[in-house]
Amino acid sequence: MQGEHQIRGGDQLGLRAYNKRMILNLIRQEGALPKAEIARLTGLSAQAVSVIVNALLKEKLVRKEKKVRGKVGQPHTPIALNPNGVLSLGVKIGRRSLELMLVNFHGEAIDYKRFAYTAPRQAEVSALLQRELPPLLQSLDEALAQRVIGVGVAMPGNLSAWTDVMGLNPAELLDWDEVDVAAEIGGLTGLPVETYNDATAACAAEMVLGSALTFSSALYIYVGTFIGGGVVINGQLFEGAQRNAGAIGSLPVPARSGAAGAQEQLIRQGSLFSLENDLRAAGIGDLGLIAELARDPRAAEAFAEWRRRAAPPIAQAIAAAVSVIDFEGVVIDAMLHPPQLEALVADVRAALQKLDLTGISPFDIRQGSIGPKARVCGAAILPLIRQFSPDQQLLVKKIASAA
Repeated sequence: MQGEHQIRGGDQLGLRAYNKRMILNLIRQEGALPKAEIARLTGLSAQAVSVIVNALLKEKLVRKEKKVRGKVGQPHTPIALNPNGVLSLGVKIGRRSLELMLVNFHGEAIDYKRFAYTAPRQAEVSALLQRELPPLLQSLDEALAQRVIGVGVAMPGNLSAWTDVMGLNPAELLDWDEVDVAAEIGGLTGLPVETYNDATAACAAEMVLGSALTFSSALYIYVGTFIGGGVVINGQLFEGAQRNAGAIGSLPVPARSGAAGAQEQLIRQGSLFSLENDLRAAGIGDLGLIAELARDPRAAEAFAEWRRRAAPPIAQAIAAAVSVIDFEGVVIDAMLHPPQLEALVADVRAALQKLDLTGISPFDIRQGSIGPKARVCGAAILPLIRQFSPDQQLLVKKIASAA
């Protein structure tokens, strides 16, 4: 990071703002640091660091930790993020539920709510937002309420698509195509709103708060009600020109019917909606979290059968993606608890071993670490990253080669 501040700047104010974000980003990644260490890692002068840190202390974005007295050298005072210095709100609009999460500067959840529904009908979701969003913010005391900087919204790129998969009439979800979700939520909260693809938001959560995504280039897969993905290139989250990069659910795979040459999209074979349908037909739960249903002992056979069907097409999609972009690794997360996710990842690895991967460079496959709340968590932290990252881009926390 040394010398990084020199790549920006036309005027002194712009340079100061950049250096301020750089210091905040460094402390977010590394934890509490004394001023001398901040100066060493950023390449800034001790005087510049002192001026910026004092300004951050005044803004209550950082705080002083207890003085450290060692056997060697002078005592020093670590500077840490103030957890309540900044808050951000995440909204996930999914096909089976609405989730709300309020996080602090560390990305830790300080409030979380989930509301299940049978289908994402726009009027029903809008009514939930109108009923739940204002009280969530009003529950904060005045000082904290003023610290909420924005709202991140995670939702599928096309909520009105694949209605047949959900057993709905195509017309039932068409009103989503006419709604400005950001404007609606902005009107309810009075805050700036950014929207993201839901799987991209989950990828962001893994990059910032998780432990699995440490590659400089990676394919991220999130297995939810519908399967989706994210892409990391050169250590940065890559959203694409239309903010839909990693739409792995749309990849064609051989049709389950087995008919010669027949194909269908991965979303119909690698998604959890089919397991949900199987469990419901077997009388195991209705609209409970699929994560809870999947670990019900009565669901073991159905879950194993779903993995048997889902793992091969997911493996085929991974092979196709890796052959186009030389990904170092693949991270798979899901609306599942760790033991169930581990079983799915193991089955995908086994399915990959049966494919002809000649000409494809070796790549690692890892189990994601965030789980069922990944999408709303990512939605909540992205406004923090956008405002306080020095490059206005989301970066992998630690690259494996440098770890």
